[in-house]
Amino acid sequence: MFILIWANDTFAYIVGKTIGKHKLFERISPKKTIEGFVGGMVFTVIGAYILGQSFYFTFLTPWQWMAFAAILVIFGTLGDLVESHLKRNAGVKDSGTIMPGHGGILDRLDSVLFAIPFLFLYYQILNYVS
Repeated sequence: MFILIWANDTFAYIVGKTIGKHKLFERISPKKTIEGFVGGMVFTVIGAYILGQSFYFTFLTPWQWMAFAAILVIFGTLGDLVESHLKRNAGVKDSGTIMPGHGGILDRLDSVLFAIPFLFLYYQILNYVS
């Protein structure tokens, strides 16, 4: 999960910085772009497929890994936007000072914390169906 979140964050940043023109939700997070979101999604889903092909991660099929990644990207991005919205409303730039330049620990975990319940639900549905 963390590998996929980091892949999404990294590739969303690279793609958004390189070709991003259309803002995702400018009022809340002015640097996030639609192109970055899509680029992060594409690279994360590809990474998830590769993980699904690995011998060590066979508890899900490659297609289930790809769905896992899509859920993680969508709800992780929503979590990031919610946390940014809360910080803007509070008039705070960073959520902490432990990690200078990274916005605090909450900025590192907001995507994961928001996405975990949806990943758990997805995994429970998979177990129920099989």
